[in-house]
Amino acid sequence: MTASDSKEFIARMMLLDTLIGLPDDVLVKVDRATMAVGIEARLPLLDHRIFELAWSLPLGFKLKDGQGKIILKSILLKRAPQQLLDRTKTGFSIPLDSWLRDPLRDWAESLLSPDRLKNDGYFVVESVRNLWAEHLSGHRQWQHHVWTVLMFQCWLDAQKTRRSRTMSSDNVTADTADSS
Repeated sequence: MTASDSKEFIARMMLLDTLIGLPDDVLVKVDRATMAVGIEARLPLLDHRIFELAWSLPLGFKLKDGQGKIILKSILLKRAPQQLLDRTKTGFSIPLDSWLRDPLRDWAESLLSPDRLKNDGYFVVESVRNLWAEHLSGHRQWQHHVWTVLMFQCWLDAQKTRRSRTMSSDNVTADTADSS
């Protein structure tokens, strides 16, 4: 791939991100999150004048040595410390670790009870219980592992409910056919 091909590829990816990633992902999430709490977000970098200017700039002004937002960062350096600009990107995560220790604890405990795990037969009970105990004690942050097991258990409950509805629906159909 030549340098020209590489620049063309990057430009196409940026265009796809703009046309698909923004409206179908990022902007939807921002809109839902802010509106859920009665806030209306303003996105100044999407002002059409800034947007048009950004698209008119050569790629070298936007991307250099694998780093993006070159112009924006150089402007911000006049007002913000370097370490703030060099941080890695972080998402907006929920405090799952503390939620599992407090408001969701009883719910989680019911899904992770030794009897429940043993009867379902999908997990090694001792392993799951050890993860859960270590998480609750605060010695380890196992919230993502525990959450995966909890979601499986919820899914399993839904399957059992669906199966029982289907079976009771079949019984009603059979009873109706018998009485005809």
